[in-house]
Amino acid sequence: MVFRLVLGCATVGRQVVEQLPERDGGESDRLLVVTDDDGVVETLRDESVPARHADPTDPSAIANLEPPDVIFIAGDRTDVNRVALEIARDRFPTASIVAYLGGNATADDRDRFDELADHIVDAERAMVEHVVESAVSPSADAAIRLRNQLATIDGRLAVVMHDNPDPDAIASAVALVDIADEMNVDADACYFGEISHQENRAMVNLLDLDLQNHSPDDSLEAYDAFALVDHSRPGVNDQLPEDLDVDIVIDHHPPRGPVPGEFVDLRERAGATSTVLTEYLERFRLEPRRSTATALLYGIRIDTNDFTREVSAADFNAASILWPYVDTSVLEQVEQPTVEGETLETIARAIKNRIQRDSVAIASVGQISNRDALPQAADQLLSMGGIETTLVFGFRDEMVYLSARSRDADVDLGEAVRDAFDRIGSGGGHADMAGAQLELGIMGSVDDDDEVESIVSVVEEVITNRFLEAIDTSPGTPVGAYSQTSQWLFSVDEGGGPAGDRTRSDDDGEAGSEESA
Repeated sequence: MVFRLVLGCATVGRQVVEQLPERDGGESDRLLVVTDDDGVVETLRDESVPARHADPTDPSAIANLEPPDVIFIAGDRTDVNRVALEIARDRFPTASIVAYLGGNATADDRDRFDELADHIVDAERAMVEHVVESAVSPSADAAIRLRNQLATIDGRLAVVMHDNPDPDAIASAVALVDIADEMNVDADACYFGEISHQENRAMVNLLDLDLQNHSPDDSLEAYDAFALVDHSRPGVNDQLPEDLDVDIVIDHHPPRGPVPGEFVDLRERAGATSTVLTEYLERFRLEPRRSTATALLYGIRIDTNDFTREVSAADFNAASILWPYVDTSVLEQVEQPTVEGETLETIARAIKNRIQRDSVAIASVGQISNRDALPQAADQLLSMGGIETTLVFGFRDEMVYLSARSRDADVDLGEAVRDAFDRIGSGGGHADMAGAQLELGIMGSVDDDDEVESIVSVVEEVITNRFLEAIDTSPGTPVGAYSQTSQWLFSVDEGGGPAGDRTRSDDDGEAGSEESA
């Protein structure tokens, strides 16, 4: 049984008393209110709340009471509450005391409350903190600047995701389009490449998300402004011109170069860009559409691996904001899509072709038409006994696509992949999830099947050796010399990267060519 004693019952005290029955631990718990207000005593008794008419500052008012477990000092006046607190602490030294400071506290009053009370309710301080948080916090300032930036747009806005977008990028783009619409700015959620991962397609189809798929040859003249979400540099992991004037950038990845944009919000501590967009919806006081909320929550879950990877308090808070609006039945369908036969075949080839050194498994799956099968194959290898790090790669056209996974705490996979392949391609990602792509500069000029097979064999050896060497080195240490074999196999520009397109699939949340994604 818990005995709660309320001393004084003004504005705060009444609210406490009204809330206690709803949170009461059981019928055997006791509550007693002591106040010198006759009207309050009569009202409380009418509501079946035990109340006694007495002065809370008179020691005799509580002298004969059995020791309470919790005491609430809940009058309106600071001087009255201070005296009641001093008497209560003297009479009941072991009780837990929650004291309302009142509205006219001096520095001496605050010191005395700090000394005697276990918890202090300070309305003035709470109000100031609320105002500061609401009006001048970094996130509030960002919301104001975003609103101002959207207000300057005269025409249509293209909200561009990274190539082959993952759920976080898709959801973030849709949310920013919703915000733009609220500001009377026409906007499209745009992407280049394809959405081929079955879960991502299921999300788009089941939620009926309005996305615009562009090709590199499409004209951009229809758009007067551009926003980038879930990546931060035009021409890097998208098909936009590198010198494009960008109006808005919202991302959660650390940039690997200068970030252009009139408005830039990079939240590296957020686990997902969807978390940032959720906060903007709340700051703009916009109730999210059911489809947008469902997409955002799914984006957060995917990028944080169900709140287990690089997660922050902001991600949990965003999830709690979104949950009342989420279509859980659709979310369940998105998470359990039909797996295509080709994906199963790729997984089977990865298992069959794998080579293992200690706890590292590497597999070439040969020619692929759907590169989104690679991360699923890498995940499948990781589930096998004795394996803690995996790399699966396959060939498509004149490109090699790689997907890696790890649960080894001593391995920073994103750094390892960058070290291994940045000189001959592009790669990066998270500590436990990463990817890369390499452009083969010689395949296009070879017609003989036997010669192609020989080249593929050499490529497989180069990739395997460089990855194993990268895993063995310390994070951030460059891997080996840039061999002549690599230079012969891969098309390389003067900067050490692949010639032409420097983008890669990001359908499973892996890194883009120049920044983690």
